[in-house]
Amino acid sequence: MKKLFIVEAKRTPQGRLLGALAKWSAADLAKEAGRETLKTVAPQDIDQVIIGNVISAGQGMNIARQVGVGLGIPVERPAYTVNMICASGMQAVILAGQAILAGEANAILCGGTESMSRAPYLLDRARGGYKLGDGVLTDSILRDGLTDVFSGKHMGITVEALAEKYAISRAAQDAFALQSQQKYADAQARKVFHDEIVPVDNLAQDEHPRPDVTMAKLSTLKPVFKPNGTITPGNASGINDGAAMLVVCSETMMVQKGWMPLARIAGWSVVGCDPDQMGLGPVYATRALCQRLGLTVADFDGIELNEAFAAQTLACIKELNIKADRVNPNGGAIALGHPIGASGARLLVHLAHRIARREIGKALATLCVGGGMGSAVMLEKV
Repeated sequence: MKKLFIVEAKRTPQGRLLGALAKWSAADLAKEAGRETLKTVAPQDIDQVIIGNVISAGQGMNIARQVGVGLGIPVERPAYTVNMICASGMQAVILAGQAILAGEANAILCGGTESMSRAPYLLDRARGGYKLGDGVLTDSILRDGLTDVFSGKHMGITVEALAEKYAISRAAQDAFALQSQQKYADAQARKVFHDEIVPVDNLAQDEHPRPDVTMAKLSTLKPVFKPNGTITPGNASGINDGAAMLVVCSETMMVQKGWMPLARIAGWSVVGCDPDQMGLGPVYATRALCQRLGLTVADFDGIELNEAFAAQTLACIKELNIKADRVNPNGGAIALGHPIGASGARLLVHLAHRIARREIGKALATLCVGGGMGSAVMLEKV
């Protein structure tokens, strides 16, 4: 079987909601990250562009096509945008791998992007008109990105149920959130993210982290989703802007062009699960991936599990029977933020650079997906 390689991987800093990146469209954020990946890979060597994005209303026709043409990739090369909620960016990379294995391409620019700051409000009945009554503006972030379409529950409500099921206390969630912030601050001090981040305007590092947070501060925050709940703004991921882009190619193309690999894509798994337990998606996806590759979770020396919520991450850690200190050693989405269409690709960008630095050999990236799914990808050193 053909081997798949990541030869470039870059991301923008992740901005806060209405923060430093608010004026940038999803396409423009992806261009910023993508432009840096094409400094060693010529645009004419790209056969396809595949980009994940969730909240596309008002962003213009086909974000991936905007990026491809904007970066000078030949207009004859196709591009398409994929929506798999939080796994959108990861699914773009998986689709790139599948296209190369099928012989449809040799090198693909892929990844994910999201501008949650520019997500529009929707006026459902405006086209047909209003005879009587009030019109209601609907937040597209909530409707298209954070609310389960089957039950009408916010993602946080489904995770509150997981917290109860696994007896994960508010204190445990706050402690995990604090560790995420501390691990990120330590990694930032060691310039861990330097090789993967492309500055945008004057923003050269992630805007969302709160390195000065304490357990005392976290304990004062009120629950968001239910009066006696445990999930707060402090122990959940943020609403953010950002993009992450990679170049995936065949071994033949890599050797022919003299590109240096960061990591090899060893396999992937995408599964469905009960929408009310979407937070456990990483458990099912990881188990399926391990079964497919003949591995166990213990075989991975690098694990990035997207921190949509502390409770959700802790539930997955319990189910997978892994030590919490093995997961997200440089902080996760609670610290960095969660631009939903980009996060899956961001995990892969980070792991690819860790592998390239020879910090780890076998790596797992996995995340939960709204609507009841999970996605997992294995990378390994070359």
